[in-house]
Parts: sequence; C-alpha cells; structure tokens
Amino acid sequence: MTVILRHLIKKNLLKPFLAARRAASSVTTSQPNAKTPHYIDFVDNWPSNERETILNDFLVITDFVSEAEETAIIEEIDPYMKRLKYEFDHWDDAIHGFRETERKHWYPHNRKIIEKISELAFKGEIMPHIHILDLAENGVIKPHVDSSRYCGTTIAGLSLLSDSVMRLVRTDETKYLQTKDGNNTDEYRTLPKSMENAFYADILLKRRSLYIMRDTSRYNFTHEILGNEHGFFKGEKVTKTRRISVICRNNP
Repeated sequence: MTVILRHLIKKNLLKPFLAARRAASSVTTSQPNAKTPHYIDFVDNWPSNERETILNDFLVITDFVSEAEETAIIEEIDPYMKRLKYEFDHWDDAIHGFRETERKHWYPHNRKIIEKISELAFKGEIMPHIHILDLAENGVIKPHVDSSRYCGTTIAGLSLLSDSVMRLVRTDETKYLQTKDGNNTDEYRTLPKSMENAFYADILLKRRSLYIMRDTSRYNFTHEILGNEHGFFKGEKVTKTRRISVICRNNP
C-alpha cells in the first residue's frame, strides 16, 4: 500500500468513491430511484445501465484540499495569471471569459498535491504539463466533448475559489464515440442537432473538490460549466465567482 493511499484512507477521502461504487452496484431496472451520491442530480429518464456507467466513471471528492492548500496553490499561480487578460474568443468557441496556462514545475508543497491526484486518478501516470484554467465570474465553458487526440481516458480537475455546476448531456454515441485508433469526428465540440432523446445530469463541484471523469463520461457526454443565469443544483442557486481549475490528464 502506497503512502498516498494510506493517507487517503486515514483522511477518509476514499469514502465518496466507495459510496458511489455501492450506489452504482445498486442501480437496476427494478430500482430506478436507487440512492445516488449527493453531488449528482439525474434529470429526465435515465436508462439504468447509463446511470450505472456514470456512477462508475464520474467521481467527485469533496474537500480534496484544505483551505490552506488552496491558498498555497493560488499564491503560486496567481502572479502569472493576473498578468493575462481574460479572453472571449476561443479557437473552437468552447470557452468564454477565460485565461489559461500550463505548468510543469511546482513548489514542493504544491507538487505533493499534484502527486496525490496522479496516484489516485491515474496510478501515477499523468502528462507532465498541468493545465490551469482561470474562468471569470461571467465566464462559461460551453457544452463539448473532449477529443482523445489531446489526452487519454481520464481527466481530473481540482476546483478552486468557487462552487460551480457541471452538466453532462448524453450525445449520439455513433457520432461522438472515440476509439483508441483515433477515429473521431471533427465535430467533437458541437452539441447534437437534436436533443429530443437526450438526458442529462447536473454535478455540483464544490470549492476545493476534485472531480475525476473517465471513459464513457469523457466520450459519450458533453460537459459544460453553467453560467450564473443557469447555475442551479436541485433547485438551489449556485453562484459561480472566479473559478480556477487545475486539470491533470493522462497521455492519449
């Protein structure tokens, strides 16, 4: 057992993961309303197998870092981020009101957090450059499906400074499914033309939480960060302020 794994068990950080797995195993056709993790709100009629897939492939760990650890990360990256201007034109129109960078080298105390994410979500194998995305209070991430050309099966994102709501919408699998040999469409950041048969889930990303999105949740669902006019979770308003996400990926 690794030192990091012992630390996670000691701090009870694996409890949400185990709860999600137990919830997933209990979802059957005869139990459409089986208990789900507190951070997921399934909307519309979800087939039981799709619910089970999401519960296996999407995990949120609340309070993954402490307030002091969050402050330490922000203190490291903010001097550079504040020199950048927020942009409202992205190359594929997926993000509005953002600034971003990549970081390979971290202060030792922050490197420990990156290593903890790497061990938990990727078994220690991540791309060396960590993506940092700074989303303004009025910024949004539009619905899109990530391409496997730029990263592998898993993304892990640490949400800092603000709560937010992520929405997953089921897409046309035949159009968006991405295979290991790279046969994926150029329209991977486009919403389906017809949403008639789509169903979706809203996911509450609390400040200082870590989300892990892998496999089917990466490829067969669009994901987005809702703007404040649509930022509700289970009927409660979630106001997003400035949000920084520290995003780790594995190799394509």
